[in-house]
Amino acid sequence: MNAIQLPELRFPFPSRVSPRANDAQQHLNTWAQAYGLLPTDEALMKFDKARFAWLVARTFPDAPFEELCLIADFNAWLFLFDDQCDEAAQGKKSAYLRTIMTGLLDILRNNKVYSPVDAGPFPAALSDVWARMRAISKPAWRLRFIRSVQDYFEACIWESENREAGKTPSVKDYIRMRPFTGALLADVDAIDIIEKIYLPDEMLQNPILQRMIQACNNVVCWTNDIISCQKEALQGDVHNLVLVLHQEKNYSLQEAVNEATQMTREELAIFLVLERLLPNTENYELLRFVSVLNSWMIGNYEWAVLDTKRYQLGQAVLVG
Repeated sequence: MNAIQLPELRFPFPSRVSPRANDAQQHLNTWAQAYGLLPTDEALMKFDKARFAWLVARTFPDAPFEELCLIADFNAWLFLFDDQCDEAAQGKKSAYLRTIMTGLLDILRNNKVYSPVDAGPFPAALSDVWARMRAISKPAWRLRFIRSVQDYFEACIWESENREAGKTPSVKDYIRMRPFTGALLADVDAIDIIEKIYLPDEMLQNPILQRMIQACNNVVCWTNDIISCQKEALQGDVHNLVLVLHQEKNYSLQEAVNEATQMTREELAIFLVLERLLPNTENYELLRFVSVLNSWMIGNYEWAVLDTKRYQLGQAVLVG
């Protein structure tokens, strides 16, 4: 496969990172090992190079250290679980994944607590994260968070069923499902408990703010698709905006990258226009909430390009 050029994305937001990023990474490595998520030295080395704590240090730059570690643990769990789903889908039916996810949802719905000996690494690690989240949250928030996690699990099943059928989704279907496969809505929910920002329901459900959240979600997920497209093409995965554009529109991979980049820039432009139209901009908590969305867009991109080794950008050429 020939090297492609990845057009540089520019964001009109400040680049920020928590001063406790390295400390959070040390915590994360210890936590993941304690729950058996990294069974070998090779797995630990790969995990450390991914620098998942740096992602949340950039996207939740003002979080207190304990909360920063909590959201780092949750996001690392998501990344590792997503990798497990991809691997399981190659050799097992989607019904198997559905059974696993039903058990994981039971942890959230019924507050189950497990050790790795009781239930294995992933259920035990999730039960630990959930116990810590419950300690700093209210019942209404927990219901909202569980719904977002359930949406993510159902999207994982959708991907698995596509792989099982040898089906590449249409661009329309992919765009519809991508906000859920990325699990970013759970992270948006977590703004409440991690950054201590509590918006009233009527403000949170404002249509302008909801469309801004959607735009942020698209920018973050499509950015990941652009950056990871070569890696995923080599692995034979089709759940990537670049690759569904490549398939449906008969583009070259470079043409598909260029269109995906333009789509991402248009979503960013929509976000910026809506930000100016947002009511109640004198509300300090609302401004803080929007600043976290800003941090997600620029922080996710900078983590992918500057920090992590997860996306193997060796053959790709980043151009301005």
